[in-house]
Amino acid sequence: MSILQDKVVVVGAGLMGTGIAHAFVTAGFSAELVDTNEAALAKALANVSEILDGGVRLGKVDGGAAAAAKARLTTRSDLKQAAEGAALLVETVTENLAVKKEVLATAAPRMLPGAVMATNTSALSVTEIATAVPQPERVVGMHFFNPVHKMKLVELVRGLATSDDTMARARAYSDALGKTSIVVNEAPGLTTSRMSAMAGNEAMWMLQEGVATAEDIDTAMRLGFNHPMGPLELGDLTGWDTRLAVLRYLHATLGEKFRPCPLIVKMVAAGRLGRKTGAGVYRYDENGQRIPGSGLKASVL
Repeated sequence: MSILQDKVVVVGAGLMGTGIAHAFVTAGFSAELVDTNEAALAKALANVSEILDGGVRLGKVDGGAAAAAKARLTTRSDLKQAAEGAALLVETVTENLAVKKEVLATAAPRMLPGAVMATNTSALSVTEIATAVPQPERVVGMHFFNPVHKMKLVELVRGLATSDDTMARARAYSDALGKTSIVVNEAPGLTTSRMSAMAGNEAMWMLQEGVATAEDIDTAMRLGFNHPMGPLELGDLTGWDTRLAVLRYLHATLGEKFRPCPLIVKMVAAGRLGRKTGAGVYRYDENGQRIPGSGLKASVL
């Protein structure tokens, strides 16, 4: 039977969950997106439709294929029901170990025997997350990147108990999505999150110290290093609450070089989390577009 016949469940209808669900249905899988927040599910469906419709307008996606992809995506608020008969679960809930373990523990008994359980964590321990289920060898990290429909990389993270078969199946799913995968032995921050956290934290230190404006720091990375997005823009997209959680974990596990910049702590306390709240390092209009000249200034920090 083709791998495309496998039932896929994505848990968490935030930015990453929406992107991951879009990737699977576009590749030909049927996927259920699960979240207890009905408004988040409705927003996710609208966002997937917007991405697909945009592809049609640009001539990159056939209209019939876009309609078929939309039909393959369903939503559900009950994880127990969604997990019945699933061959793959990808959880992308908040970066909280207890929450992630609860998701896996709830879903595991209802999935197919030997089903793959993947976590999209960007920094937490796959080994610790896997202790939530009786068969930890089934658990693997599948770390996608935002925006999922544009980013080609998937980090496949091997926990202490992850089996070779689980790794092979995770790579097969990644291949089916048209992604390029790399294998990472579990370590705090993996490869990309560790490097990105360091760059983003240092950029915030420079902003706090008045070394350069937010706009110029981001321009330096985009034009000087050919990055598609500057570290402050990326932090606004990812969410500074998520970035702070990752930095605190890396600080606890890897030491002082990852101590979070006080400006990040201050911004999170103030609710300036990035695009999702309309303000982070930059401010955004009601359509999520950055307002020119809105970057934080050192003089007001």
